Amino acid sequence: MALHRDIFWIGRQWAVTGTGIQAVDQRLRGVLDIEIARLWDEDLVQSRRAKPGVNAADFDKALTVARERFPQTPASDPIVAELEALGVIETPVVSPVVPAMKLRAEGRLARFLPQWRIRC
Repeated sequence: MALHRDIFWIGRQWAVTGTGIQAVDQRLRGVLDIEIARLWDEDLVQSRRAKPGVNAADFDKALTVARERFPQTPASDPIVAELEALGVIETPVVSPVVPAMKLRAEGRLARFLPQWRIRC
């Protein structure tokens, strides 16, 4: 997987991008990459750090920069968390409530009300 176009920090072996932490070596095809939503998963982080050939100092620096760039959000949707971290969404997403349909036909004659049809 190619590096994401938004690169915030790049080291010798790791880069902090718009998708999280990515390995600079593209021959790995994204096997060691960590998404933004999983930056705070300690088991995943420790498993990536324990892989052979990983530069631990560079990985720790990338993890620190990524966690500063993408702070932990309370159990929310990972896509919304990523958009908030990138600054696309500034206010929290509120689910829109559809207003109840109101019929205003009281006191009127039905033949003078406007007609409407639903096409299927």
